[in-house]
Amino acid sequence: MSWAFAGKTVAITGAAGGIGQCLCRFFGAQGATIAALDRNESVHALADTLGKDNIKVLPTVADIEQADQVKAAFDAFGDVHLLINNAGVSRHPTLAATDPAGWAQDIAANLNGAHACAHAVLPQMVERRSGCIVSVGSVNGLSALGDPAYSAAKSGIIALTKAIAMEYGRYGIRANCVLPGTVRTPIWDERKAKDPDVLKQLERWYPLGRIVEPEEVASVIAFLASDAASAVTGAAIPVDCGLTAGNIVMTRELTLEEF
Repeated sequence: MSWAFAGKTVAITGAAGGIGQCLCRFFGAQGATIAALDRNESVHALADTLGKDNIKVLPTVADIEQADQVKAAFDAFGDVHLLINNAGVSRHPTLAATDPAGWAQDIAANLNGAHACAHAVLPQMVERRSGCIVSVGSVNGLSALGDPAYSAAKSGIIALTKAIAMEYGRYGIRANCVLPGTVRTPIWDERKAKDPDVLKQLERWYPLGRIVEPEEVASVIAFLASDAASAVTGAAIPVDCGLTAGNIVMTRELTLEEF
């Protein structure tokens, strides 16, 4: 399916990560120029790899927690038609293991960076009276699923998305976010090497009986950024194989039914 991104510039944060690489390839295959931001130098190797498939990439090493680095990156990109706030990291699994410094680090990486990128790109979108921002949140932003600082930041992504949608809609700018559940990224290959049954344990919580593929996240983002969703703004859409529909494990135990 073509989503009409040819000739447009799509800025993607966390571009060198598991979901980020998929997003770069997905939108690049649609003919978009990819403004790839990542704090790791590996973003240059990614650009070289994608270039072999005739995908144009503008690789930029930048720490999105640093507003000055973000501003410099977007000044260099020129017109950005779609911003995908994808960067995210979780480093503190429990509240007891999260000291004030750790809390601040996760909030900065997962929420403040998204705001810095939106702040940098919104003026040009206002001037053009068009643009789209799609942020990658998480089901953790809806429920207590561990990683409390990360989860608080992802809840903030929802609030940030709604604020942008409300304040900037008059300029033809739309903002939405997707809320993935567990996504099959390379980190799960590492965990499977240590525990071959780790995904089987996770999958029993998902009504579809599986976890999310990165391409499925990319497809929903593409829909939200396309003209097909021209009336959709301020939305937070789970992409979670049904995880937030209800607690299927508890339901089976309560009803004594295996469905």
